[in-house]
Amino acid sequence: MYTRAVIVNNQVGLHARPATFFIQKANEFKSSVWVEKEARRVNAKSLLGVLSLGIIKGTEINISADGPDESEAVSALADLISSNFTEM
Repeated sequence: MYTRAVIVNNQVGLHARPATFFIQKANEFKSSVWVEKEARRVNAKSLLGVLSLGIIKGTEINISADGPDESEAVSALADLISSNFTEM
C-alpha cells in the first residue's frame, strides 16, 4: 500500500466538478484507491463517497492505493490536486 498526504487548495475544495475529475483520474488505475479525511476513508472511485467527506479548501487528505499501479495512482491524484485542477 502506498499513501501520500495532500492539502486541497483550490477554491471549491473537492466538490462537484473537481471531484468528478478526481474520480475519473482514479478510475484510470487498476489499484484500489481511497481518500481519507480525519478518521473517514472512502473509495476514491465513488463520487458519492468523495463528496460525503465534505473536503473544502485547506483540508489535508490522505490518498492511498493498493495494487499493481499504486504509486502511479497516488502520484497522479496528488499532482491533480496540487495543480488546483488547472490541467482540466
